[in-house]
Amino acid sequence: MIEDLQAQADEKLEEALAGTGARDPREFYRERLRELKEADRGAYEDAVGYYRDTLLPSVAAGADPLPAWTEYGRRLASLTTPGRTVMLDRSGVSQPYREPAPQDQLILHLPAGRGGGMRALVVGLPGELSRAQRASFDLLVSGKLTLKE
Repeated sequence: MIEDLQAQADEKLEEALAGTGARDPREFYRERLRELKEADRGAYEDAVGYYRDTLLPSVAAGADPLPAWTEYGRRLASLTTPGRTVMLDRSGVSQPYREPAPQDQLILHLPAGRGGGMRALVVGLPGELSRAQRASFDLLVSGKLTLKE
């Protein structure tokens, strides 16, 4: 049963990605799941339960897969660390996340507090990062202090 739902949901996501040119978020989410599994087994189980019981059935039933997966990404990020999710437009201006996010937005989860030294977590990427989004990504996610040309 779960395999059928997963196959249906994967097919719908693949169609949406091909139709919009959006980037596949699953790579970032798999990494986040691996980190959760090692750091917090309860949070990992919560994330897997949401995937199995909410995400897959909703996408297989016809929910728009891109916002559904973005919401899953937000959930993973929140389970990893408290914080807030923001969207950065092509000019680099940020605003609080709202659903559904426009396809050209860079979506990041910014950890709360300064003590942990944790970097921003990727929730969603546009098909192509603008120069301002790339600079924000490099600084907040990768920790790079110089611009790539």
